[in-house]
Amino acid sequence: MTEEAERRTARVVVADDQTVVREGIVMLLGLLPGIEVVGAAGDGEEAVRLVGEVAPDVVLMDLRMPRCDGVEATRRIRAEHPGTQVVVLTTFADDDSLFPALAAGARGYLTKDAGGEDIVRAVHSVLSGDAGLSPGIQRRLLERLTEADPRRAAPREAPDGLTARETEVLVLIAEGLSNQEIARRLHVSTATVKTHINNMFTKTGLKDRAQAVRYAYVQGLVRPPAG
Repeated sequence: MTEEAERRTARVVVADDQTVVREGIVMLLGLLPGIEVVGAAGDGEEAVRLVGEVAPDVVLMDLRMPRCDGVEATRRIRAEHPGTQVVVLTTFADDDSLFPALAAGARGYLTKDAGGEDIVRAVHSVLSGDAGLSPGIQRRLLERLTEADPRRAAPREAPDGLTARETEVLVLIAEGLSNQEIARRLHVSTATVKTHINNMFTKTGLKDRAQAVRYAYVQGLVRPPAG
C-alpha cells in the first residue's frame, strides 16, 4: 500500500447481525491506528442505508444476515456508492461465500479470527487500490477458474494490445504480489507500476485486481497452481 494510504484515517462502517460480535468488532477497531468507525449496521439493508448517509471509505461486511445478506448489500453498495469499498469479514472461509462476494464487488476478504493488524492491512490495501486478499485466497480463486474451464490455452501474443511490461505486471498481480512487491521484483518505482496497471486496465476494460486475476487466467497468461 502507498505511504499516503498508510497515513490516511479510514472511515469504516461495520455490518453484522449478531450484536455481541458487531459491538466487539467496533470496540476492536476503535483501538486500531488509522481507523475511525462511523457507523454500525445489523443487516444488509441498514448497511446500504448507512453508506448513503455517512459515505464511509470501507464497509466490513458480514455475509450471512437477515433481510438483505452481505453479498446483495455489497452488490448494491458498489453499484450505488462506488467510492466505498467492501471487505468481507465472516466466520465462513468457504468458496460458497467467497466467490459470490468477490463477484459482487468485494475487494477484500477476512475471517473473523483475523487480528487487528490483518484488518488494518486489508482496509488500507483496498483504499490504495490493492486487493485485500490473502495469497491463499487468490490461489483458490485461480483454482475455481481452473475448474470452471480447464481447456484454456496460452495466447500466441499479448492480448488487447498489452505491452510486454504490462503483461508482466498483470501476471505478477495474478500471483498475488502487491504494487510494492512488483516494483521490487521489476526494479522500478511504485509509481511506474501504477502507470502500467492503469494502462493495462484502460486497454482491457478491467476495473480491479480481482478481475485482473481472472483475466490473466482466461488469457492463458498464468498456469493454475499445482495440487
